Amino acid sequence: MIIEQLLVTAMDVFCYLLVCQETKESVLIDPAGDFDDIMQAIRHHNASVKYIINTHGHFDHTSGNSKMIELTGAELLIHEADLDQLTGITNRLMARFNKGSASPKPMRTLRGGDSITFGREQLEVIHTPGHTPGSICLYTPGHIFTGDTLFTEGMGRTDLPGGSYKQIMESIYRILSLPDDTIIWPGHHYGRFPKSTVAEQKRYYM
Repeated sequence: MIIEQLLVTAMDVFCYLLVCQETKESVLIDPAGDFDDIMQAIRHHNASVKYIINTHGHFDHTSGNSKMIELTGAELLIHEADLDQLTGITNRLMARFNKGSASPKPMRTLRGGDSITFGREQLEVIHTPGHTPGSICLYTPGHIFTGDTLFTEGMGRTDLPGGSYKQIMESIYRILSLPDDTIIWPGHHYGRFPKSTVAEQKRYYM
């Protein structure tokens, strides 16, 4: 699997393009903005985007949904518990601040334990509430895309509506139960490094 980590928007969001090397079918995770850069990466790999996946419903991760659906024809996926937040008035207004637009509704919603298949690759949906009720991580052996649940040196906020410190700590411990060499790909570039590992993060939390 090809993994392209793209730093987008003034809010330092990491968008990910994951491409099946055999079929060129791909997914986009949190394509929040800087659409020319994202499309350049898609064209570079001759990729066909099957799904756009939001790790949670906050505007800084979702304000690019509408444009990228228009450009790629991909289907939008998000956890069912963040559906109201995705399409709520706050997100609709704040999307403009992020030089994006209001998100459409998803084609379908996700639950923990779901599998997302693209080409010969597969992602497991891990429900990791705490930052938002519907926050998810996306796991494939060797890699986990953690959204705003876990950064390389910190965690997502829990003081916003729907946040819970107790839940996010439970979610982080679940992530840290994965094999030590699992690479952590965070939702923002808030630490010194753009990625980490489970073994490294255990030093902060265990």
